[in-house]
Amino acid sequence: MALSKNCKVSSVFFGAGSACLAYGLSISYIEQHFSILAVSIALLGVVLLLFCFLNIKRTSPKSSKVSHWKKYGIVILVIFLSIIFSIGINFLAYTCKLRWDLTKTGQHTLTESTIDYIEGLTRDVQLTAFFVGLPPKYLEDIFEEYKRVSKGRIKTEIIDPIVQIGRAAQFGNIINSEENKVIIQSGSERRDVDFTKKPLSEEQLTNAIVRVTRETRNVYFLTGHKEYGIFDEGEKGLSDLVKLLSSNRISSKEIMLGVTGAVPEDCDVLIIPGPHNVLTEKEEGIIEEYLKKGGDALFLIEHIIVTTPDRPLTEEERHKNPSLNSILNNWGVMVADDIVVDLKSHAGSDVGCPATRNYVPHKAITAGLDYTFYVRPRSISTYENRRDSIKTVPIVLTSSAQTSWGETDRTLNVKFDKALDSPGPVPFAYAIWEPKDANDTSDTRIVVFTDADFLSNAYIEHYSNAEMGLNVINWLSELEYKVFLNRKEIKVERLDLASKQKRIIAVILTLMPILIAVSGIMIWIRQKN
Repeated sequence: MALSKNCKVSSVFFGAGSACLAYGLSISYIEQHFSILAVSIALLGVVLLLFCFLNIKRTSPKSSKVSHWKKYGIVILVIFLSIIFSIGINFLAYTCKLRWDLTKTGQHTLTESTIDYIEGLTRDVQLTAFFVGLPPKYLEDIFEEYKRVSKGRIKTEIIDPIVQIGRAAQFGNIINSEENKVIIQSGSERRDVDFTKKPLSEEQLTNAIVRVTRETRNVYFLTGHKEYGIFDEGEKGLSDLVKLLSSNRISSKEIMLGVTGAVPEDCDVLIIPGPHNVLTEKEEGIIEEYLKKGGDALFLIEHIIVTTPDRPLTEEERHKNPSLNSILNNWGVMVADDIVVDLKSHAGSDVGCPATRNYVPHKAITAGLDYTFYVRPRSISTYENRRDSIKTVPIVLTSSAQTSWGETDRTLNVKFDKALDSPGPVPFAYAIWEPKDANDTSDTRIVVFTDADFLSNAYIEHYSNAEMGLNVINWLSELEYKVFLNRKEIKVERLDLASKQKRIIAVILTLMPILIAVSGIMIWIRQKN
């Protein structure tokens, strides 16, 4: 009976001693200094633990002392393993690549396209954020993710421009206490991203990193034939496309071939953005010569003019929006004078605006795309008298076979005519490739879409239209990397913690497994005899 009572007393001393020791050490860690009270409580805990073990030793029969010392060893081992387990779990959480992000917008996880690009970096990047006061937790988190994924290529720093005036001054007089800013640097390249009014997003950071690390590509847009304008901010303009290209380090310029007489040497992709008037023979010859020398081009062909039965088309209207077959036939494809319709899958109420995700698999162009839609595209077919070296493949087709076709009736009488119309699924975008020979400087890549509206300001943000356009231009410029868009906005709904609060949480998470172990030991002491 006395022995049992002593065991209970020992378990109480063990529990009280463990609690005092844990409390004293935890308070010292949280407050970041050793106070007299914290040290006294920790020492009291040590005394209570020593008294516990001495009491067990004194009350134990001599014959069982060896057994008890083994049990003491087990107690110490359990505590030691608990501490190692807690440290190991935190270490694995930091170093392991596996992530399980339960936030609604995936705020703690970088997108696949960002990860792919960051992992492939060959240049060092410095991210320097300027924030007055305690930086928000989300900013620290996103910086840590970029550092982790880059494997040392990306270095980060958060500066308080008021506290660290000298350090902030090294970045010029543009830094002030009223702005939150991140400066992205790589070599001599620099980009500034302001996040004063809105939280800093992954897209902003990734696009800035792209712009300081990628090689600049030059895209020229043909003009002079009432094409879609790159400076036009209206619905028919391409200014939004140009902004996306700029985010992907692609420079956009206009060119009038009738004036220049040639395609510039630094042109990576020539874009013909939906001419409404015919090109001259001289201009067509310049484009053909450019393609033969290994140039790359994107043809955006506009739809044919339609009418109603009571108003016949004039001869001028019939020749509006040229097909450019005089060029394209030489590269293996032919654009028809029809309108592709899809009765089941179309945007809005217009059956002449097919919406589709029926793509021929192409890793660089169509991989991962959702629906895209087009405004009255024309059908495209392969041209029989093409060179054997030319490879052609349709990349976008209508979704359905039975309810889509190429309608040749221009009077809006939508009805399939087996003798005249092309049955579905109807292709209206083609990729063309002619491999280079030993004496050529480059291969020729051409993409033809029989619609320019899908990349206009009115429709580029719909479905996956922007991704399709950027993927195509990247493939043409022979840079088959993923594209980055500026459309995702993140609403930050996070718990920002002060450094002291972080230490409190760290202590709680560390003590949880230790508490379980102490509870088990107390029960063991009570029941050991």
